[in-house]
Amino acid sequence: MADHPSQLASARDLRADARHNRARILGAARETFSARGLDAPMVAIARRAGVGVATLYRRFPSRESLITEVFADELAACASAVDDALADPDPWRGFRGAIEKVCAMQVADRGFTEAFLTAFPDAIDYERTRLRAERGLAEMVRRAKATGRLRADFDVADLVLLFRANCGLIAGAGEGVEAASRRLVAYLLQSFGAGHAEPLPPAPPLTLGHLIRTVNSS
Repeated sequence: MADHPSQLASARDLRADARHNRARILGAARETFSARGLDAPMVAIARRAGVGVATLYRRFPSRESLITEVFADELAACASAVDDALADPDPWRGFRGAIEKVCAMQVADRGFTEAFLTAFPDAIDYERTRLRAERGLAEMVRRAKATGRLRADFDVADLVLLFRANCGLIAGAGEGVEAASRRLVAYLLQSFGAGHAEPLPPAPPLTLGHLIRTVNSS
């Protein structure tokens, strides 16, 4: 027997309600992760979204599944920025452009840096994209140095220092943070040029993963 019209309408209402709850959870999670880090309690996210914890876990059965969904677009944009840099026939211009874009993403979403650097081995597509971006950053540095435009003593660890500095600025700048970040990044990019060739102290033994601890402790 065919479904009664009222049953069909009820099913449509349930689907619409589920979509609405999902969107509210994702928005609340983005705000909470940005303000409190990726370790923020799931109950705090549910409360901000105006749903029960059980509803949250029905939509997202684990913290990892929620995090990867929240930041999937930002991660794809980061990987795309690095891909664009590698495709640029001018490696120095590509290097500068990618750094500017990634730092702008940090400003736009303060939880993104930690999410980018955290490994989620069960989220295969997310992890594949993250590792592609990391490898691309290292290749981007190598190519820019090969042109002679990026100073010869630049190290991939210097990207960690740049991102740390930008994160610190974002955490304390308050109003006007976008302009402050752009100015800081411009200063640092100028100092990376080969024309600023006075010797630097040795690069610290940092990898991109070290930034996670910095973000967690800020």
